[in-house]
Amino acid sequence: MHSSGLYLDITDFARSAPGWVQSAFEAWTAYGLLLFGVLFAAVWWRSRGRGGPRPVALAVLAPPATAVAYAASELVKSAVDEERPCRAVAGAAASLVACPAPGDWSFPSNHAALAGAAAVALALAVRRLALLTVPLALLMAFSRVFVGVHYPHDVAIGLLLGGSVAALAVLALAGPMSTIIAALRASGVRAAVWFTGPGPAARARNVPGCRLS
Repeated sequence: MHSSGLYLDITDFARSAPGWVQSAFEAWTAYGLLLFGVLFAAVWWRSRGRGGPRPVALAVLAPPATAVAYAASELVKSAVDEERPCRAVAGAAASLVACPAPGDWSFPSNHAALAGAAAVALALAVRRLALLTVPLALLMAFSRVFVGVHYPHDVAIGLLLGGSVAALAVLALAGPMSTIIAALRASGVRAAVWFTGPGPAARARNVPGCRLS
């Protein structure tokens, strides 16, 4: 299962890369997940004006589905107890970022699991977003190896685990959540209608000259 040879190849390449490339990867691996948070908010806001309750349901489910994927990754990590390559691989170049403390296990990569989950959940909400989110998730996974804190197999399994768990969670809960969104819209409660968007019926009532039969 180990991919020490590929790890050495990538980290050697990282150490020989220009300083600005190293800095860019260090910044991305540390803060790149925040971009997925921005996309969560943007997709939710967009969904409020998309008519039926399902687009809102898919947007609302994306963050919790990602959190469930993270929990699954943590469960696997605590069961496997794989040492970080920045301590375990003999002859490896020093990692570009600080090697996590002992007991912060390597398999699977939580960063990759979160990125994979977010990418899939966002793509389920807005299909064409896959053209953006999938490359971003792959870049996050690669960055964890590039900076020296994960094996390639850690990030590969992290992506697959996160994406799979998020997809299952979103698809299982989309129907019930759509029902909840529809009920919130029908409640007339101002905060609920703001959160879910008014829905097509409410918008039609507000169009001059438009009457519902």
